[in-house]
Amino acid sequence: MVCFSCQQTEFEPVSNSRVDSGLVLRKQPRFVKWKGKDLFELVCRTLGLRETWFFGLQYNVKDTVAWLKMDKKVLDQDVPKEEPIVLNFLAKFYPENAEEELVQDITQHLFFLQVKKKILEEEVYCPPEASVLLASYAVQAKYGDYDPSVHKPGFLAQEELLPKRVINLYQMTAEMWEERITACYAEHRGRTRDEAEMEYLKIAQDLEMYGVNYFFIRNKKGTDLLLGVDALGLHIYDPENKLTPKISFPWNEIRNISYSDKEFAIKPLDKKADVFKFNSSKLRVNKLILQLCIGNHDLFMRRHRVDSLEVQQMKAQAREEKARKQMERQRLEREKHLREEAERARDELERRLIQLQDEAHMANEALLRSEETADLLAEKAQIAEEEAKLLAQKAAEAEQEIQRIKVTAIRSEEEKRLIEQKMLETEMLALKMAEESERRAKEADQLKQDLQEARESERRAKYKLLEITSKSPYSAASLSPSALPPDLSFSTENLSFDFKDTDMKRLSMEIEKEKVEYMEKSKHLQEQLNELKTEIESLKLKERETPLDILHNENTERGTSKQSNFKKVSFPLEFGLRALSIAWIHMWILPTSTHPERKVLLM
Repeated sequence: MVCFSCQQTEFEPVSNSRVDSGLVLRKQPRFVKWKGKDLFELVCRTLGLRETWFFGLQYNVKDTVAWLKMDKKVLDQDVPKEEPIVLNFLAKFYPENAEEELVQDITQHLFFLQVKKKILEEEVYCPPEASVLLASYAVQAKYGDYDPSVHKPGFLAQEELLPKRVINLYQMTAEMWEERITACYAEHRGRTRDEAEMEYLKIAQDLEMYGVNYFFIRNKKGTDLLLGVDALGLHIYDPENKLTPKISFPWNEIRNISYSDKEFAIKPLDKKADVFKFNSSKLRVNKLILQLCIGNHDLFMRRHRVDSLEVQQMKAQAREEKARKQMERQRLEREKHLREEAERARDELERRLIQLQDEAHMANEALLRSEETADLLAEKAQIAEEEAKLLAQKAAEAEQEIQRIKVTAIRSEEEKRLIEQKMLETEMLALKMAEESERRAKEADQLKQDLQEARESERRAKYKLLEITSKSPYSAASLSPSALPPDLSFSTENLSFDFKDTDMKRLSMEIEKEKVEYMEKSKHLQEQLNELKTEIESLKLKERETPLDILHNENTERGTSKQSNFKKVSFPLEFGLRALSIAWIHMWILPTSTHPERKVLLM
């Protein structure tokens, strides 16, 4: 922006960070005679701009856009007379291919700012998906590479990146838009500001309304139309559709363009074709259309000619500058890479140092624990040693006690043997004494008998003597035969061992009782087995059954068990019991061989 003020006498530059950047011109006497070219060149020099043919100084007069003429004095033109005088330094003509035609970085930057402003203000239509992509390149140009630690959620909250039409078109919050823009932004890593701005322009130049100046016109039939002027040629649009032209006239097919008052004529290169004529609302509009047509046609011709020496020099310098920047960028990338490697190495060393410190700390703690453990083990060893001594002492005492017990046992055995011997001797002595007593008793009985016999003999003798003396002489007395001692008869007792019916019945009842208890236990066990089988039956793999498993299942289905099989092949109970009894008796009577008088009777 360039501003004139009659009350000021100095000249100050203004920041060019916005599209309307420029100068504040404080009026001095020498500025009054300046032409538009002088002021324009001053602005270009201040900005360092050499590609001047794309730009111009724009102002508004009576709600109509106008461009400052280069060959006329500034104050002699119809610029606003009020102070300050506002002139906008803007791109007047657009390149057909921004990457090939825009040489200087400042040129690219100014175009980037202007195109971005037109898109955000919806002067140029941009579809939503392209808006998000363009916004991501704009963020890359402003913030550089994406860094999650720096560019945290919400860092784009104050940025104007999308047209309001796009924001209102979707039910999305600002956070959701920021998330999608950031996702694209993260993919542009490594692009410089100039590269990001150029990518922005390369996408924007494909938009239908990019670089088109629209004017309301009316054809001979009175139909309202729109005339579009851009780098490619002239286009006729329906007023309701600025995207798709109804008719286009490329610059290489136009022979002449002219206007007369409000009437404007386009003569095609083909002489047989009709001249396209239309009327504009104002003569000023026709003049502006003609300026834009001449400028765009000149640029079209410039693109198809060999570059001038100045342009070649500019491109060479641009290539050198780009190569220098590329080398500088590579150097910075290498330095950045080395710095990142150094930082990673430093971080690794710090991490390793912390790890070693932790390990050292743990080792110190382990050492302290080891020392404590060693002290504790030493105490335990001392205690163990004392306990070992005490145990050894107790073991010695126990050994002594064992020896004493052994000696006592030996003595006890000897005493026992002596006692047994004495008992045996006593028993023998008692037996002898009993025999002697019996013998003496027998002798006493014999003596008593002899005494009785003697007394009887004496009594008889006295009686005989008395008879002899009293009756007659000797009479023969008949002696009665003395009774012999009774005969000793030994009758052996008959030993009998009878198995009575009551014993057999009792044994049968006990066996039957045990059988009933066994069957009850078997029944309970079988119930548990059936429950377990039911639980795991669903998990069984039929294909893995062995022949034994199949046989067991068949027996189970038939109700066959080990007991039933045993009953089929066992002897009758009574016969078995009698056989068992006979076997037991047979074992019992084995010692009878040493006593022939013992007899056994089987019932």
